[in-house]
Amino acid sequence: MNNPQLNKHGELQHLLTTEGLPIRIMLDILDRASSFLDAAGRETRKVPLLHGKSVFNIFFENSTRTRTTFEIAAKRLSADVVNLNIGSSSTSKGETMLDTVDNLCAMHADMFVVRHSESGAAHLIARHVAPEVHVINAGDGRHAHPTQALLDMFTIRHYKKEFHNLRVAIVGDVLHSRVARSQIHALTTLGVPEIRVIAPKTLLPTAVENLGVQVYHDMAHGLKDVDVVLMLRLQNERMQGALLPSGQEYFKNYGLTEEKLAYAKSDAIVMHPGPMNRGIEIDSRVADGSQSVILSQVTFGIAVRMAVMSVLAGNKK
Repeated sequence: MNNPQLNKHGELQHLLTTEGLPIRIMLDILDRASSFLDAAGRETRKVPLLHGKSVFNIFFENSTRTRTTFEIAAKRLSADVVNLNIGSSSTSKGETMLDTVDNLCAMHADMFVVRHSESGAAHLIARHVAPEVHVINAGDGRHAHPTQALLDMFTIRHYKKEFHNLRVAIVGDVLHSRVARSQIHALTTLGVPEIRVIAPKTLLPTAVENLGVQVYHDMAHGLKDVDVVLMLRLQNERMQGALLPSGQEYFKNYGLTEEKLAYAKSDAIVMHPGPMNRGIEIDSRVADGSQSVILSQVTFGIAVRMAVMSVLAGNKK
């Protein structure tokens, strides 16, 4: 079966999901990100890898953090960046998503960064555009968020060096989380031997065990001796019906506090894709504590997104 992310030579054409992404490409992205991170400390941060190229951020769903880091990444690669305000664009007048893409391609777009509330939107655009145009999925529905997962993998490697000896716990709203799915696929590809998910039954997908994870409903057992704690945001905007009794009840059982974190290894790192709901998903003392690497994730995200764009554009390190 053909991988829609790869061209006929097995090179990355689009980044749509971490599922099925070859480990050689994943490691190439992580290695390139390291070189870009090193370059960030230099006086001149820009490199000319995307000089003369146009990158269009088309966000049909809001996300200031993700859009901003993509914009910074593209500009550091010397690309021309256009942020499309979907709310005031022709889509609000009835134009279809693909019509919008066609019009932007007519303006000589080279790369699209797409965020959409519907699963599969980025895949649809990738199938539609010309072979010389690249598509990056910046989050689609409940499906995937590959660059978030890759920056999480970069963060884990930065602090833990290796993947093959880790226990990783993913905590929270797995059911609605595209980040969790992308993390699980990436962790599996990189050889993490033990991946745990910790959540109430109402916030777990059916047959989640088929993804190769161990399921826990109790933080004490689930966090026991883990090396990495990946917290998830409660996706209240995607919930239908009463899946949780209350935010306070959720925090009592699944919010990460210093007491619960003590079950993990003493050098465990705490991560969160943001934005955080303090006092619901995570206590401020943990979020701002010595084991938190949440702000590092944001910094690393720019380097990882630079690396993805570099690989797609066919540029060398």
